[in-house]
Amino acid sequence: MELLLLGLVGALVWKLYKLWRAPHDAPLRSVTLCLLCATLSYPIAMPGGATGVDTVAGYGAAKLVQNVLLLFAMYFLMCFYLYSAADAEASRRRARKEAVVVGGVVVVITLAAVSVPHEVFAGSFSTADMAIPQIAVFYGGAGCYLTYVLGLASRWTRSYARMSRRPHATGLWMAAVGLGAMAVACAIRAVIVAVRWFEIDVPQRLMAAVAFLLVASILLFTAGITYSGVRARIASSKLWLQHRRDHRRLAALWELLAEAFPDNVLPPASLSAHDRRRARGVHRRYHRRIVEIRDGLVAVSPYLLEDETGIASPDVDSAELAAWLRRASARIKGGAPAPRRAVPLAMALGSDRAADVKQLIAVSDALVPDRANPLMIKETRC
Repeated sequence: MELLLLGLVGALVWKLYKLWRAPHDAPLRSVTLCLLCATLSYPIAMPGGATGVDTVAGYGAAKLVQNVLLLFAMYFLMCFYLYSAADAEASRRRARKEAVVVGGVVVVITLAAVSVPHEVFAGSFSTADMAIPQIAVFYGGAGCYLTYVLGLASRWTRSYARMSRRPHATGLWMAAVGLGAMAVACAIRAVIVAVRWFEIDVPQRLMAAVAFLLVASILLFTAGITYSGVRARIASSKLWLQHRRDHRRLAALWELLAEAFPDNVLPPASLSAHDRRRARGVHRRYHRRIVEIRDGLVAVSPYLLEDETGIASPDVDSAELAAWLRRASARIKGGAPAPRRAVPLAMALGSDRAADVKQLIAVSDALVPDRANPLMIKETRC
């Protein structure tokens, strides 16, 4: 429960931030309100929260507030799907009608809860006396509405999953199955309420199995709605690590060229504090280093020519090119005049940037042949 609450709080904070940036986004507003209601309901469902509310307002108050919040969370979940549709006017009309429905359900279960002594709500769903009509209406009414909304949400999610591509489709199918399983669990609970209303015993194993199905379906739904985002974060982390590693491995080549042509090192722009922090990010430093190395290679290339035909070629060996660069750097330090034209160096065939960077890394590694691990080179900050 605590872990799930922490995840809900994190998701709510993120959605509140996005809603602050886009306050007129109706689907985003619906998702945010859904998360808000779900987040507020969980502390009340915990033993400590329920005890506190019941102590102040009497037994049953916590269950009533929790169920009302859960019903509103389901309503806003439905609104998310409605407002995501193309016909905005029809969506608003349907949302208003559904608001009347959920309002009616809330009124019914509230009247059922306040019309009986508070003590009858002291137990849980499995121990409540369903022979009392108000208790049966309370649990049955909420369960039927949850079944209705979750069933619709599952159907709509399946429709979106069919139109989507991986990895989004995979996450949507997981969410659809989770929603469908939740709807089935709520429907079974509603049937159990009806059976126990007629004072027919229901095996505890069946109720435990339904409770397990409900928890498992919630976890599956949560995994589904976060699947594509988690995959994107993993891919982004891999790219971040690769750029950080390549940035370090290019240090030797960059230092040689920056020492020979310091004017090619891009000066820091006059930015705000936020932009300066972003400019120090790994990706920007990586691409900046590539640009500065490319400029340096263009500038140094004339010093590698032995005659008018030139000896530098796109497919030159990396170790040999590294040796030429050392000699060219020495010539530049000695004040040798530059020849008239430049030639391409370490250029990959075609437009494959990854292969181009790979060649540059090979040349940089060749400049430091005795290092045991390329990752141990001290990072030079641009």
